Amino acid sequence: MMNAYLKALRAPFLTGSVVPVIIGAALAFKEGVFVFSYFLVSLIGVAGLHLGGNLINDYYDAGGSDPVNLRLTPFSGGSRVIQNGEITRGTVLAMALFFFAIGVFTGLWLVFEGRPLVLVIGLMGLVAGWTYSAPPLQLMSRGWGEVLIFFSFGPLVTLGTYYVMSGSLSSSAFILGIPQGLFITDVIWINQFPDYEADRRAGKNNLVVRLGPKISRYFYCTIMSMAYVSVILMISLRGISPLILISFFSFPLAFKGMRILWREYLSHEGIIPAQALTIQALIAHGLLLSLAIGFSRFFWK
Repeated sequence: MMNAYLKALRAPFLTGSVVPVIIGAALAFKEGVFVFSYFLVSLIGVAGLHLGGNLINDYYDAGGSDPVNLRLTPFSGGSRVIQNGEITRGTVLAMALFFFAIGVFTGLWLVFEGRPLVLVIGLMGLVAGWTYSAPPLQLMSRGWGEVLIFFSFGPLVTLGTYYVMSGSLSSSAFILGIPQGLFITDVIWINQFPDYEADRRAGKNNLVVRLGPKISRYFYCTIMSMAYVSVILMISLRGISPLILISFFSFPLAFKGMRILWREYLSHEGIIPAQALTIQALIAHGLLLSLAIGFSRFFWK
């Protein structure tokens, strides 16, 4: 039973929210305002909101596309714990509310620690996690889910983490979240290819459904390329340390993922390596970016 609960959490996808927390913390370290206890609380709060979002997504998809989805992969199609009878739909909802509550509790603690804007930033994250899947908005079905994911798992998290550390807002913290936001958008994007038929039949009109898989290949490659172009723009337009160019060492993973998707976009089995490579590129790029930002404290002013 415990394995079923862990499966429902889809915890491996936490990398999408943990890595931008690390990026925001790296900027705080670079500027000499890093606080380890606040870093841990930020991780717990962001993870709570992310897990709550995963669970509420499973809860609502159980009444939508998941029951008719036969093109499953390890990265898409939901956790399947409801469809397999391992956990009831009501229990999944209760778990979602529990993890959302963890996010709210950590946010309130930070507010009382003298970080009042956490109330605004955290509320934005909570609303994003809920409205992505839940009616009446259900933005994942209206072509706005991808935009919401970009903002929520990129600039919002890096800005919020830096604010928790420093007590002040920073445009650099916001901008440094842009590449990560693009990567997590591509994770969502590529996972919609195997789900295409089920999503279309269930009326889950995300952007891949609206554009079709053939055209969506171009957008996947464009989004991935934009993640790397944004790094160059941050150096040239914002004066951020050129050390962040080491994040380009992750590009071979991204390029291989693009090649596989381009060729296998109609095969839900053939696309699996590209799904894995997209996540690996996200992690590698984010950690390399964080290292570069941290080291720039000593090599770049």
